Amino acid sequence: MSTPLSDYHYELPEELIATRPAPARDGSRMMVVDRASGEISHRMFRDFPSFLQEGDRVALNNSRVIKARLLAEEGRIEIFLLEEIAKRRWKCLTRPGRKFRPGAVVAIAGTEARVLEVLPGGERIVKFLSEPNLETHGHLPIPPYFKRGSDSHDDDRYQTVYARTPGSVAAPTAGLHFTPDVLASIPHSFLTLHVGAGTFLPVKSERIEDHFMHEERYEISAGTAGELNAARRIVAVGTTVARVLESRKEATLEACSGRTDIFIYPPYDFLRVGALLTNFHLPCSTLLILVSAFAGRDLILRAYAEAVRERYSFFSYGDCMLLL
Repeated sequence: MSTPLSDYHYELPEELIATRPAPARDGSRMMVVDRASGEISHRMFRDFPSFLQEGDRVALNNSRVIKARLLAEEGRIEIFLLEEIAKRRWKCLTRPGRKFRPGAVVAIAGTEARVLEVLPGGERIVKFLSEPNLETHGHLPIPPYFKRGSDSHDDDRYQTVYARTPGSVAAPTAGLHFTPDVLASIPHSFLTLHVGAGTFLPVKSERIEDHFMHEERYEISAGTAGELNAARRIVAVGTTVARVLESRKEATLEACSGRTDIFIYPPYDFLRVGALLTNFHLPCSTLLILVSAFAGRDLILRAYAEAVRERYSFFSYGDCMLLL
């Protein structure tokens, strides 16, 4: 089966792209989509707990976004940290390329970075002379479509209230709506998937099945595995959680860690995820394709068209959708 990328395009007025969060985390709007009936209703996120049934378990990603953007010479030089592969040794994106040839040393973030290797994809492996203080020198890597730099407000609101394990370079944004009170009112479990920069990469192949999916690190604890195995239904908060759970094909979930490059696109039979809370995603993105696999492309595109008519806010700081 060949599926053209153009099947996942929709028109979005630019003014519906949220570049700042709602005043209150749980004050976002929530579109509720019933996959069986096709019915669409409009609620607020604070109503989310009322849609849970006995035996449900909500699965959340507790990865914490690191301040991955390091700048020097008033922003003319940048190292974007992707993954720490050994002590003080990082896989990075850099600019400009001529400053980061093998052997080059760049003063940045209160230390020095030496370029060890240039990878085939253009990424650099750099080693820092001393541990860079990301909290002091780093900048939060907010999405490029915000068209602005990060500030102290983003330091708080571009993290989930339950973020614990540092490693992501983009937020698991479906979780941004949760408050401590909402979290305390629902049965929940945490897993970890460190969101990579690949989440922003566009699909360039016209046939979606030809897309090369980025790889991300994950971990599921024994406690979480047991809780999810016992659940009647798993409610995944975000596509990151869905990707972790669907990457595990064994009948009984076990404690594990690894890397996943799973690309979920129609047709796909979900093994573990029974309901999905997610934000509204970019046209022709792997995330939109994943939710289309979960609820059906026609229903999702109809829901998105209604979201545009109803003036929902879109993308990372936008409103959310609950797929039942």
